[in-house]
Amino acid sequence: MRHHQYFVYILASATRRLYVGVTNDLIRRVHEHKGGTASVFTRRYGINRLVFVESTNWVNDAIVREKQIKGWLRRKKVALIEAQNPSWADLSMERSVAPSPADPSLRSG
Repeated sequence: MRHHQYFVYILASATRRLYVGVTNDLIRRVHEHKGGTASVFTRRYGINRLVFVESTNWVNDAIVREKQIKGWLRRKKVALIEAQNPSWADLSMERSVAPSPADPSLRSG
């Protein structure tokens, strides 16, 4: 059986405008955002710094988590980012991005 991995990620602009997304190929997706081909919104506002990432083996869990985070107030998103990445460093620039696992309570049956 093939192992799948899905990522929920948050990108930020230099002015800390945020974008929340989900993908099964984090490296490709971040490359698309940095190259300006991922979305009009991220291209328009220069949102291309990976500041948060977590992973799961379940696509439905990733989608639920993405929607959950998108529904949060900005201050809660900022707290989530700063708990993992207090300096808002671009995680895609690091040699080894080790995504934190999603909250196990989010896993559906």
